[in-house]
Amino acid sequence: MTFLAGRLNFLGRGLTFWGQWLVAVSSMITLLCVLALIETGEIGLHYRMLALIVLFGSVPVYSLMRVYHKKHGYLVGLCRLLAGWLILLGGLTVAVVVTKTGEHFSHEVALAWGMFGFALQAGTYLPLHTFARRYDRKHQAERTALIIGTGEQAWNLADKLVENKYGPVVGLVAAGEEQLPDSSRYPVIGDLSNLRDLIVTHHISRLYIALPLTAAKKIEELYFELLDANTDVVWLPDLHSIMPLNHSVGDIEGMPAIHLNKCPLSAYPSAALSKALMDRAVALLALIAISPVLLATVIAVKCSSPGPVLFKQDRHGWNGTIIKVWKFRSMRLHDDPRVTQARRDDPRITRVGRFIRRTSIDELPQLFNVLLGQMSLVGPRPHAVAHNDYYTGKIAAYMARHRIKPGMTGLAQINGCRGETQTIDKMQKRVELDLAYINNWSLWLDIKILFQTPFALFSRDIY
Repeated sequence: MTFLAGRLNFLGRGLTFWGQWLVAVSSMITLLCVLALIETGEIGLHYRMLALIVLFGSVPVYSLMRVYHKKHGYLVGLCRLLAGWLILLGGLTVAVVVTKTGEHFSHEVALAWGMFGFALQAGTYLPLHTFARRYDRKHQAERTALIIGTGEQAWNLADKLVENKYGPVVGLVAAGEEQLPDSSRYPVIGDLSNLRDLIVTHHISRLYIALPLTAAKKIEELYFELLDANTDVVWLPDLHSIMPLNHSVGDIEGMPAIHLNKCPLSAYPSAALSKALMDRAVALLALIAISPVLLATVIAVKCSSPGPVLFKQDRHGWNGTIIKVWKFRSMRLHDDPRVTQARRDDPRITRVGRFIRRTSIDELPQLFNVLLGQMSLVGPRPHAVAHNDYYTGKIAAYMARHRIKPGMTGLAQINGCRGETQTIDKMQKRVELDLAYINNWSLWLDIKILFQTPFALFSRDIY
């Protein structure tokens, strides 16, 4: 029975991505072939090669965009589907331009396929996504849970299980550790002495062990005691005290391994490549589009005060390497060996400088840093080397911000952490958001941050 349930669970997870992907890619290729047949009377070699590229190219694009994730609502899912489709079309366009094979394809077929291809995918997405979500809800509703532990880790776990609809939480089991105040939502229904009776009485299908690392001996005893219990046992070690970076669980030749400090973009080369391609493509298009603004700013800065147009400052980049970050000069020339942060009504800032800082135009030359591969469009903002030297050791995991490329904007910036950081607490908040970005990175998150950045420019903390 347990084996059958496991197989059904596997099939349900498979339907979430592979089932929906198979239907989508089949519809895309079928549409392409029909359009080519109508337009040219045959499905030529180049169209067949294009179909093959779509078959294999859609897998990394759609998986990176998490198009078919079961937790997405319909609107978010359709937006991700559209983003994935546009990225796929963009990649195909670049491939056609590079190989100079555009004359082999009909413009009418390409245009119709681009428009109706998404409509067809959206039409199949809605019913399949509905079915996958209903299956998942039904499966989760049947999985009653019991948590061993009454500390903060146990309460946090119970909240997450309920919020994300992982099934009903029957209650908590005391294991001798310090208890938090009782709650009517998660009552303490027993202790380890009657654990077996609780599992049978409440028909527990999943048992979570949420004990601190100091209880390792007790966790080992529970493992052997529950080997023959007809329930799944999941151990969630409490790692919050050591601030793991993008932690994950895997194995090394069959030996379980918890990755405490894993750089996502170096661990997954395809993800790093996708981010780099998007960064440089958008940076190049942006530089072309805003070239009049750049030219006007060059003239304004040159006329505002003596000195160079660009200000280049040493900052820490990826893995702590020193890079020269470009900005339009917004201050009068001065000597500042301490690299003092700009503050409100700073007398060093020129009139032109105040405007370009307020509108963030002074940051636009960093698009060249992105083109050079030194920076990303989205990532933790690079701080001056002197500031990093000051905060290192004062804030836990401060330099972990540099495990990925610094960005022109980031999660911290769209959440109001901009401008001068007068206190350690303000910098701590910025670091926490930077680490949250690293832990939850995806192309979709980058796109959302880019769209929200213009609204963050109205912050009063920019000066």
